[in-house]
Amino acid sequence: MSENCFHCGQGIEKERILFDEKTFCCNGCKSVYEILNTNNLSNFYELNKRAGIRPDESSSQFEYLDTPEIFEKVTDFSEGSTSLVTFKIPVIHCSSCIWLLESLHTLNKHIKYSQVNFTRKTLQISFNHNDLKLSELANFLTNLGYKPVISLETADKNVENLDKSLLVKFAIAAFAFGNGMFLAFPEYVGGEDYWMEHYKGLFRALMCLLAIPVVVYSASDYYKSAWYGLKNKIVNIDVPIVLGIIVLFGRSLYEVATNYGPGYFDTLCGLLFFMLLGKIFQKRTYNALSYDRDYKSFYPIAVTKVDFEGKQENILLSEIKVGDRILVRNQEIIPVDAILINGEGNIDNSFITGESESISKQPGDKIFAGGKQIGSSLELEVIKNVDQSYLTQLWNKEAFKKHETGLDTLTNNISKYFTFIILGIALLSAIYWYTVDLEKMFQVISAILIIACPCALALSAPFTFGHIMRILGRNKFYVKDTLTIEKIAKLDTIVFDKTGTITQRKKSNIKFEGTEIKEFDLLNIKTLLKNSNHPLSKSLYEFIETKDEYFPVENFQEISGKGYEASVRGNVYKIGSARYNNQESKNLETAVYISKNNEFLGKFIFKNEYRENLKDLFKKLTHYKVFILSGDNSSEENQLKELIPNYKGMAFNQNPEDKLNYIQNLQNQNMKVAMLGDGLNDAGALKQSNVGIAIADDSNSFTPSSDVIMNGEKVVSLDKYLNVCKGSITIVKITFIISFLYNIVGLSYAVTGHMHPLFAALIMPASSITVVSFTTLSTWILGRKYFKKGA
Repeated sequence: MSENCFHCGQGIEKERILFDEKTFCCNGCKSVYEILNTNNLSNFYELNKRAGIRPDESSSQFEYLDTPEIFEKVTDFSEGSTSLVTFKIPVIHCSSCIWLLESLHTLNKHIKYSQVNFTRKTLQISFNHNDLKLSELANFLTNLGYKPVISLETADKNVENLDKSLLVKFAIAAFAFGNGMFLAFPEYVGGEDYWMEHYKGLFRALMCLLAIPVVVYSASDYYKSAWYGLKNKIVNIDVPIVLGIIVLFGRSLYEVATNYGPGYFDTLCGLLFFMLLGKIFQKRTYNALSYDRDYKSFYPIAVTKVDFEGKQENILLSEIKVGDRILVRNQEIIPVDAILINGEGNIDNSFITGESESISKQPGDKIFAGGKQIGSSLELEVIKNVDQSYLTQLWNKEAFKKHETGLDTLTNNISKYFTFIILGIALLSAIYWYTVDLEKMFQVISAILIIACPCALALSAPFTFGHIMRILGRNKFYVKDTLTIEKIAKLDTIVFDKTGTITQRKKSNIKFEGTEIKEFDLLNIKTLLKNSNHPLSKSLYEFIETKDEYFPVENFQEISGKGYEASVRGNVYKIGSARYNNQESKNLETAVYISKNNEFLGKFIFKNEYRENLKDLFKKLTHYKVFILSGDNSSEENQLKELIPNYKGMAFNQNPEDKLNYIQNLQNQNMKVAMLGDGLNDAGALKQSNVGIAIADDSNSFTPSSDVIMNGEKVVSLDKYLNVCKGSITIVKITFIISFLYNIVGLSYAVTGHMHPLFAALIMPASSITVVSFTTLSTWILGRKYFKKGA
């Protein structure tokens, strides 16, 4: 009698290992069992009793991954002791697979985190490559039963858009449906024909044979989904569909076996044909939406390109080419993989790895996209083109998400209760029709269970929001995810940062007060200004008219909200607020104070110019409570009051912590707050707010703590974006109504016995097509209403 391994379920052929009163086929399976039990993960075997696949005999099959050239090609990121790799794992098929693969950090201490993309069947892992080789990681996954598929195609990150097995299942159902209808037709019209009476048994047997592969194979996804849901104590929407299939097939077998009738084999094949057609349509819809999302998200950020003569030019991130030299300042994100040319790198990779650990870099070292420079500016040479999908992946990382209930939760709750309601209606209808017409009862039950599938309900919200994300993105308002659109629609309070948000950086009127600064010091000061990404520093850099020369900057230090200092050519310069330079601000003004070797040189006074048409914007925001925050003093308070007559509050001299606390206080008053800001000073407030909107004019202000990245020139059109998001909620609610109307009308016909199961199967994809058509048209109209171009 053959035995099966307790872990992987495969037959035991060579080794037979006894441990803990259980039998294993190899040491690998025994080790995994020990690991699972040691880490209190033994319920893995309850969730998935045949999860494993026996590993290959050779443990050296992945040794080639440790070759430096291949390691660099396969991994997404490698810095210090941390590497990130994304493996294609085709055998991921259910919630227990996801559960185990996202628990890898509890199984192996050298794994930091793991994240599954179920639709793409990929697994991203962050691991310590000093203690765990890439080959060992691949073998570890293989021993768990999840062997990664590694090829040149996967290394190039190509993704298969449509599951071919679904097309095969659809083709089998189509063949059986067409031939089944052909075989059933003579009996439908034959009457009392002798020839038909003589051969009807053969035709019925052939229809049964055609239906078996459809029921067993073509419908297998529905069985798996329903079974895995029930195993995890979830009654999903596939449960009533499976019941409908079983009822129809069982009834058909009974009728043919007892010679009572021809059964519903042709109807059943037609049912699955149309259901799979709807599934293909839905998958293609989601894939198109995902593709559009990944490659449309060119953030409204630019980088500073430096030519070989030292001249600076702001260009779009999408225009960066291999070989270009770019400037990255303090606290800026590095947008592309590059080689350090000038400067001392101090790279914080927390956006990528989740760990706040700085890595020092010297000229000649490689620096990965997504790292943040802390310290003086760097000159980098680009070695790879911009990979926007990778930046999108960073932006959407789970660690930076703010979870909040919304329509998504509403959809899930409706679907959950919907299943129980449908099963209740089917049961009551079965009891009634059992007493009236037994034959009719099976038709009614099948029609009810099929017509009620809420595919259109499931499509409405993601498809609508997907279109809205595309429209907003084309108009330079880049939303992180669909949940952000829902949160924007609920806003009742908007907080604006002043400098760089409602003021324009390049149009500031600047004048200097103090002793005349020598050319030597001006060049040093300009070099130091080059290292900061603060809007006033950038304006001042452009204002100082000297030749662009770069000198080494040493001991660069920045105190957020106060200023920064560093040593340039043997002299220590301090640039920042009056207090930071041991001065008193005598007048209410916006000014940058400068000291050299603790000797005050003077101050540059700024008269801000506000963005054009700003007054019109605030007139349109009458339904929102408007607040203004500023790190500057209150010199322009009266001007702001005139500009914003409907303001609810203003606060000046706000440091980063003050801004964050201000947002918290508003939220404690049950306000739904959006914060618009730019620069490091606003990072905490952006993250704390319900919706953080990072304003980007001409700098790399990409930050995962924001929910939206908005082009600075579009600030005056903020009301349009808010209205589009509100309009999208209305569209979703209308699509919900359309979906429910389909179900109510369909159910009323099905319960009363006036709907054939085949017609029910036709209605189901028709409702999905109706919803998709409606949401496509309505979102286009909504976009055209507010954005004549780019809708």
